Amino acid sequence: MTFEFFIALRYLRAKREQAFISVISLVSILGVALGVASLIIVLGVMNGFSQNLRDKILGINAHVLVGSYTGGIPDYFHLAGELEEIPGVRGVAPFIYTEVMLSSPGGVKGVVLRGIDPQQASNVLSLDREMISGRVQDLEEERDFPGIIIGRELATGVGVGRGDTVNILSPSGGRSSAGFTPTVSTFEVRGIFRTGMYEYDSSFGYTSISAAQSILGFREDLVTGLELRVFDADQAHVAAGRVGEFLGGYPFYVRHWMEMNQNLFAALKLEKIAMGVILAMIVLVGSFSIITALVMLVMEKTRDIAVMMSMGATRATIRRIFIILGMMIGTVGTALGFAFGLGISHLLKKYQFIRLPADVYYLDHLPVLHQTGDLVLIGLAAMLLCFMATIYPARKASNLNPADALRYE
Repeated sequence: MTFEFFIALRYLRAKREQAFISVISLVSILGVALGVASLIIVLGVMNGFSQNLRDKILGINAHVLVGSYTGGIPDYFHLAGELEEIPGVRGVAPFIYTEVMLSSPGGVKGVVLRGIDPQQASNVLSLDREMISGRVQDLEEERDFPGIIIGRELATGVGVGRGDTVNILSPSGGRSSAGFTPTVSTFEVRGIFRTGMYEYDSSFGYTSISAAQSILGFREDLVTGLELRVFDADQAHVAAGRVGEFLGGYPFYVRHWMEMNQNLFAALKLEKIAMGVILAMIVLVGSFSIITALVMLVMEKTRDIAVMMSMGATRATIRRIFIILGMMIGTVGTALGFAFGLGISHLLKKYQFIRLPADVYYLDHLPVLHQTGDLVLIGLAAMLLCFMATIYPARKASNLNPADALRYE
């Protein structure tokens, strides 16, 4: 143990003549702890929200979409096989996209209807994991009516369950001499899914490719586009670029999930930075308390400082003593902040005792996800602010004149 550390530890643990200084030191520790804990909890929640939102989006949406400006992709079987050979592409599945009206005796709702291949869709989407009733493969069964899978909120809104029938009205179903005429078809509800995102659970429905082609008047080899899943979702833009080069441009277009949701995630990132800066002010307030505590301690220990300097302690030694003392306060506060922050975050994650209105926040609970980089940055930022708070008191102590300090003792 060095001399500076030994003296700093004695000053921290000793009973002071002025209890007020001890109170200020305690407030400094609590201020730093509160700021660090707040940063950990808030950034963890925002990371969890972003990750949860991303998982929900990618659960029922592909990483990369291939579409056509001409309104559809004919003979998609051959093209899908070629796209699967592109490096980075994990799976390819056709889809049909349309907006319809779903009606039942319990109500009417506008729905985004997607036609999928139940076998190939599992290579691209994770809809299987979101099912709470029925299976995606049930869409292939031959029954009196074609099957449809709908979200839980949608099923509740129109008052239907598994096995019930609903009517689907497509505004562009059949072609006649007067143009496209609406088509009404009856579907059987064969499954209900729940993603946890109100927007999807209340307005999405899935049916088979053949049923969607029938209601839209498509021929058997025509689909709206192809969905692609890549091995690394964070590199979807790279795979999308390769697919675009392969297709050669018009009439095809290629879009990846980051591009389609860039505004949303950019807003979340900006909000995370803003909240981090605001909450860092709490740590800054705690560091100001460290300045106050050290300045008052210097005033109290003037005689001790003068004695040490008279016995050979250099100004650099005195400076290091008070820097170490301030860093001890900062370290204790930071450690307590990490303990509080990680502990409360664990309780939030395990028990989910804070519930959210799903129709407002798209989630029904408060998610928490800690990233190592954020935790390291929080710790370094807190210690840096505490170190900066020790500079002025340490310089004030080191500039003390021993003769002046001992003159009246």
